[in-house]
Amino acid sequence: MGFTHSDGAGGGEIRRPAVAGKFYPESAAVLKLAIEQFLGDAPPAQAAEPLAIVVPHAGYIYSGQICADGYGQVRGRDYDTVVILGTNHTTPSLRRVSLYPGDGFATPLGIAPVDRELVAALTAASADCVAEVGPHVREHSVEVQVPFIQILFPKAKILPAVVGQAEAALFDRFGAALAQALRGRRALIVASSDLSHYPSAEDAESVDRQTLAAIPSLDSATLLAVLRSQQARRIPGLDTAACGEAPILAAMAAARALGAAGGRVVSYAHSGDVPIGERNQVVGYGAVVLGSGLAAAPPPEPPPASADTPLAPEDKQRLLALARTTLERFLTTGMVPLPRGFSPVARAPRGVFVTLHKRGRLRGCIGRMAPDRPLPALVGAVALESAFEDPRFSRLSREELSQIEIELSVLTPMKPVSGPEAIVVGRDGVLLKKGSRSAVFLPQVAPEQGWGRDEMLDNLARKAGLPTSGWREGAEFMTFQADVFAEEKGR
Repeated sequence: MGFTHSDGAGGGEIRRPAVAGKFYPESAAVLKLAIEQFLGDAPPAQAAEPLAIVVPHAGYIYSGQICADGYGQVRGRDYDTVVILGTNHTTPSLRRVSLYPGDGFATPLGIAPVDRELVAALTAASADCVAEVGPHVREHSVEVQVPFIQILFPKAKILPAVVGQAEAALFDRFGAALAQALRGRRALIVASSDLSHYPSAEDAESVDRQTLAAIPSLDSATLLAVLRSQQARRIPGLDTAACGEAPILAAMAAARALGAAGGRVVSYAHSGDVPIGERNQVVGYGAVVLGSGLAAAPPPEPPPASADTPLAPEDKQRLLALARTTLERFLTTGMVPLPRGFSPVARAPRGVFVTLHKRGRLRGCIGRMAPDRPLPALVGAVALESAFEDPRFSRLSREELSQIEIELSVLTPMKPVSGPEAIVVGRDGVLLKKGSRSAVFLPQVAPEQGWGRDEMLDNLARKAGLPTSGWREGAEFMTFQADVFAEEKGR
């Protein structure tokens, strides 16, 4: 982090990256690959004339896909300038719009030049704008957008702006001034904002859907009313409904002044949807495009089906592919794919075990009996745990991945049984519990080992830390079945 006076073409300051290696990869090659993979998974454009996008600014492993979804709306276009409206995280006293006055922003991909002519025009035209370095020094919300811009629009200059919190009238004034300064330019406006912080996954989904529904209206009063009403609900853990409401409001005003007809929500997720995320406290992320010539809104995603509905062959293949892609991307870029686009049957919450074999021998196996999220997200999470957290094995290496075969065991809900005589070897997986001790075997374990029921339970008791015969008195049993499927050998 820091600045230099020697790298700018005009002798001005170059802002050095503050969060490279933290929010995104610090290797140029890895960073480029990660962004290209995210962009490859982005949906098609939804506006014929996009003027602005709203995208998140969290670490790429959490929000990179939603960010790429927003940039995917303008991919293939040619811009002279990209205006980045950042959220003010570091300068509480900022009540105006801080424009970065230096020569450029550095990232591992090089230096993105600042449009200093536009900085001068805005500071001359608007008393709401001030050219200063301070608010930009540690601010990540602008920085994390720059690598996407460098890859998609390598010839474009940037206008880094940190928007301070002030009265609502400021955003309308600044939006109008920005629109006037951009007339005659090929320009894109990027509002950098995450959504809710830090409610449960269920509460975030409720809050964020309402926030996202208000942004395409281009009406600041509508959005502000929604944000204030969400805060008034006193939802546990909800610190804010949109940490970047100021950039969003400014982008809405500018897009409106430039002739935008409305907007369209492109995609949504929260940190709990990502394989590494937890669902008790999440951050929401949304991508929105503002402009004209909007495509028809896609139909809403149907709800998950019952967990009792069997998986189709294509569901199984997609789940296996997701498990492998999750491991591949984590090992190559440190990122993970966002599971989406699965059928209602595949999205039903179910327990799952992920088993890794290397040349026919076990290389890792971990599972979750009680699902806390849709099956695809759980598959990604458990695949990572099997590869890197099974205490019986060292962490899986990148070089080993091509030698690994992945097997999934998708579980039916567990049901209590009256006793061991109700257990059918080869059909039933078994959870044994006695006191504070418990252990589980998948249905395929006993047949693979050649065990009968008693021998299986002897071994299960030992796995639970009980005496071999500890299952015979005072133990509780639950059984389940598993749909076991694996990658084709020699795939």
